[in-house]
Amino acid sequence: MVCWLLCLSATFGVTTDRLERFDAVQPHMGTKFEIVCYASTEEQAQQALRSGFDRIAELDRVMSDYDPDSELSKLSAASPTAAPVQISEDLFKVLSAANALSIRTDGAFDVTVGPLTKLWRRARRRSEFPATDLLQTAREATGYQNLKLDQKSRTAALLVPNMRLDLGGIAKGYAADEALRSMAALGVTRAIVNAGGDVVAGEAPPGETGWRIGVAALERDAPPSRFLRVANAAVATSGDVWQFAEIDGVRYSHLLDPKTGLGLTTRSGVTILAPTGIAADALASAVSVLGPQAGLKLIEETAQTEALILTEGVAGAEPHPSSGFDKLLEAD
Repeated sequence: MVCWLLCLSATFGVTTDRLERFDAVQPHMGTKFEIVCYASTEEQAQQALRSGFDRIAELDRVMSDYDPDSELSKLSAASPTAAPVQISEDLFKVLSAANALSIRTDGAFDVTVGPLTKLWRRARRRSEFPATDLLQTAREATGYQNLKLDQKSRTAALLVPNMRLDLGGIAKGYAADEALRSMAALGVTRAIVNAGGDVVAGEAPPGETGWRIGVAALERDAPPSRFLRVANAAVATSGDVWQFAEIDGVRYSHLLDPKTGLGLTTRSGVTILAPTGIAADALASAVSVLGPQAGLKLIEETAQTEALILTEGVAGAEPHPSSGFDKLLEAD
């Protein structure tokens, strides 16, 4: 996911209808989380912001694939599990959502790509194509069918050796959802969370119909030319503008095709509007892998969800919107 999506229309220090705007930024999950909220007092706002960030930090400790002591890392390290492992409610929710999307997309979305992710992180650092034998070994340890979940016992089983789970395409959206939920429990409902480009919005700011979100362009550093007004919904963007490697003249995205084990080579930017952050986050990754035709079919079959796919054409970025996306754009 990328972090050039959020364009907030409000300004720090503005007071409207006796509600004042507050914001804060903290690093979590390998990116920056920004929370903006409106509250009647600074004490209420600070309490809500602490609650939101505490929830994000808690989930980071559960789902990080960088932290060897995280629940996710310990589960991965146990592969192949001798018996199903009972896991936390949060991790089970995310893995269940991931598994459901893996089934719907025939594996285009797959959180078992951890071994491939590790290889390609090294490839991007060194600008070297992964060794053929290492790539094959990583592919043998990948496959959503090798992750078995049991809802009744809330357990997970990893069926083959050397499996590594990577929640980079879904965890930030879930964390943003949960941060908003924890703030709402304290009475702060006019809030938005920007998780490095995955944006989850609560109720609109005072006097507004929604939060103003810029749709990311395909070109690096280009400002957004399209804007959405969003309330009680989420917007996520996936693309290769910032994270890629050029190896032997070929540009490989950080986004991987689980079936080939390779980084995507077709430039694209995918913006998803969905009811929740976890849905928008995961769908943005899935649609990137599927491409415009299959990706838009998936979106049209998903309730309350719209998408804009930008691909690189001869004359510049070519837009591929879902049937209802353009209707949601802010008028010029």
